[in-house]
Amino acid sequence: MGTTNHADETGQQVRRLVISGYYGFRNSGDEAVLKSILFALEEEGVKQGLRIVPVVLSVDPAWTTAMYGVEAVHRMKLGEIVRAIRASDGLISGGGSLLQDATGVKSIPYYTGVMKLAQLLGKPTFAYAQGIGPVNRRWMDRLIRGVMRRSAYVSVRDNESAALLGRIGVPRDRINVVPDPVMALPLPAAGAQPHVRAAAETAAAAAGEAAAVDTPALPVVGVSLRHWRKDSADLVRAADALGALARSRGVRLRFLPFHTPSDVEASRWVIERLGDLGGVSVAEIAEVGDDPQQMLLEVSRCDALFGMRLHALIYAANQSVPLVGLSYDPKIDQFLNRLSLSPVGTTEALDPAAFVAEISKLLDNPDAWLAKHQAAIEQLKQEAREPAKQIASILR
Repeated sequence: MGTTNHADETGQQVRRLVISGYYGFRNSGDEAVLKSILFALEEEGVKQGLRIVPVVLSVDPAWTTAMYGVEAVHRMKLGEIVRAIRASDGLISGGGSLLQDATGVKSIPYYTGVMKLAQLLGKPTFAYAQGIGPVNRRWMDRLIRGVMRRSAYVSVRDNESAALLGRIGVPRDRINVVPDPVMALPLPAAGAQPHVRAAAETAAAAAGEAAAVDTPALPVVGVSLRHWRKDSADLVRAADALGALARSRGVRLRFLPFHTPSDVEASRWVIERLGDLGGVSVAEIAEVGDDPQQMLLEVSRCDALFGMRLHALIYAANQSVPLVGLSYDPKIDQFLNRLSLSPVGTTEALDPAAFVAEISKLLDNPDAWLAKHQAAIEQLKQEAREPAKQIASILR
């Protein structure tokens, strides 16, 4: 199958795995996927007596190595990719929305090409919690079908992705449906505070006051928006809804840029449109940096979250923060559906009154939301480790 019997100086079995994905671009969601995969592989490897050594394909190998402490090679330098795969025991493709053509014609040929290369070099390939589709160009079906049929393990992050693979000819019984890996991402070691307390501390610190647990504070509503419509009508609607909320009650709107600089620009645009909030509510942009766990910590400090970015919603669920989603892509609806939720609006329609009512309900009675959705959240967190468990088992 292409694996080799390596052992380190202690006699522990070592397996080198190349990881292919949208890495090194400083997109918080994709970097969170990578960090989640690295955590899961390390933990499952230890459980199964393996030391898994990852080698990441990145657009910025030096940054990826500095951020995660792993080997990395350039994702667009064929010679480096070939050498890394040849020296490996297999290749992981994922996670994230890699196999889709909505963002352009190059993604599917690139990611399936990397998988095909590994297969030609005799290495097992593993699809890790992939989001498949949309695929609008039918000639790409055969590229996906070919590499998935030859993979040692295939997992996708929702039933819709599994159904799409089934329609193009991948046997359904070979497809494992699992949650996004980020559902299992832990908080940074020094920051595991309850999110309500941390929200109070954040608000107090922002006001220049001593951060005390009993300091009266505005509830923090995390906001994750992105540019989508060219005419920005979706951001206009979001701004109108957020403005209605901020004028109806005191809130701290904390904008969370998951992809810089574009999300920072979108957040500033919306804040400018909000205008005067009447002196009770405030709006601000978080400066989190590139580490996905720091963004996870920031989300944990919210009392509720309004998210357009998929991973903003996943972070909130991970930390049991009540959430509402704005749909711009089927993947938003698919994730919300796994929690028995529906989007509060879309990029085509968002009613301010309905939005205010929904957020107010979450702020006024978060325990009711948690009671309804906590069991589903815990199940997703457990299932998110399944791909790493299966891959480690195959490599062993």
